[in-house]
Amino acid sequence: MVHQLLQAAQMTGVMAWEILWALCLGFLLSSVVEAVVSKAQMSKLLPDSSGKTIAKASLMGAASSSCSYAATALARTLFRKGADFIAAIAFQFASTNLVVELSVLLAVMLGWQFMAAEFVGGPIMIALLVVLLRATVKPKLIEAARRQAERGLTGRMEGHAAMDMSLHEGTFWQKVTSRKGVTATSHYYWMDWYSLVPDIALGLVISGVLAVFVPTAFWKAFFLTDHPVLARLWGPLVGPLVAVLSFVCSVGNVPLAAVLWNGGISFGGVIAFLFADLIILPILNIYRKYYGLKVAAILTVVFYIAMAGAALVVEGIFGALHLIPTQRNAMVMQEAITWNYTSVLNILFLIISAMLLVRFLKTGGPAMLREMGGAASDPNAEPHHCCHDEATPIAAHTAHMPDTHSSCEEPEVAAPAAHSCCGEAEEVEANASPALHSCCSDSETKETAGTGGHYHH
Repeated sequence: MVHQLLQAAQMTGVMAWEILWALCLGFLLSSVVEAVVSKAQMSKLLPDSSGKTIAKASLMGAASSSCSYAATALARTLFRKGADFIAAIAFQFASTNLVVELSVLLAVMLGWQFMAAEFVGGPIMIALLVVLLRATVKPKLIEAARRQAERGLTGRMEGHAAMDMSLHEGTFWQKVTSRKGVTATSHYYWMDWYSLVPDIALGLVISGVLAVFVPTAFWKAFFLTDHPVLARLWGPLVGPLVAVLSFVCSVGNVPLAAVLWNGGISFGGVIAFLFADLIILPILNIYRKYYGLKVAAILTVVFYIAMAGAALVVEGIFGALHLIPTQRNAMVMQEAITWNYTSVLNILFLIISAMLLVRFLKTGGPAMLREMGGAASDPNAEPHHCCHDEATPIAAHTAHMPDTHSSCEEPEVAAPAAHSCCGEAEEVEANASPALHSCCSDSETKETAGTGGHYHH
């Protein structure tokens, strides 16, 4: 037993080392995209569930990559701000299933065919989802869901969902290479690590344990490998159920998918398992809090049907094109860490990560992390900015302006007891007002005359 536990721990460590550079690359590319794509106007772009709107929701979801919990919270925020319910759900699915970090990790651990299948199956799943929700979620139910959503019950990563650190001016290259762009990228990069490390770690540990303790004969019997036709049907049906019980979401379920693939689950079964990160038990409970028990139950059934259905379609398409891998040698069973291209890439991306970490720490990153898991602010307020790092002239405001939370540029009035996350900023006393939290990195806090409100710019 002790030997097997040590073997499982070793396998977990080796898997973590093998996928480290892929995770870093995926998070980096995702962070760059998030730094230039704003969440501020999303709800206005999703007024209905037409095909055009669903396409927009899918594209915006893919661009605003986040963990499953944050994606769920952001979908509710969009719904509370007036977005169409079905469009908000489509956005949620795209933001966890059509993302860069997942694609990179799938290519490294399972092969390019699985990465391609994720992008082919994702839109199919969203299309099935929209059709099923239109048929089952009637206006009366949507209104009930909206009333429940307006109660503002807390799930997980609410603060994460409320944060928007994107830049709005300049070309793509200007945004990415500017001081603000680098700061925004560093914040999104480490925010993704912070939110997803628990799931990644859990997925690696479960994968190591299953690979060592569960014999191959069990997987082959469970996935009906002796009956090829039945196996192709059974895999997509059972894949989501395995995911529900795994408690692992987002990219954390890729190592476990590799174990299942090596064990004999069908190609479509792997895809269905990957799709099912949004119906794990903790997230099902969040749906109940967000939208009520009845709507949560409908969502659970509809999600399952859409996931399994899309996986079956993918199985058929890739089988017809002879693109399903014939070898089951996913990168799980490495015996030890060796000096190879993986080690070189890991060192390179660790250096890049360290550079981003320095920027993150100097520009209010730790204070931002403390806010990520908290309750979101008023959904009608603008998203929380937490990284703009250059001083911006602030115009005079009147006392009747709404109270919002600013972490972008310094507001007109700073309180003596203000908490600043600007690691390189100067704090200047101003008129007395309620305590203020600021995350404007590299800016100078200037004393101005005005009122005691908190303003978002």
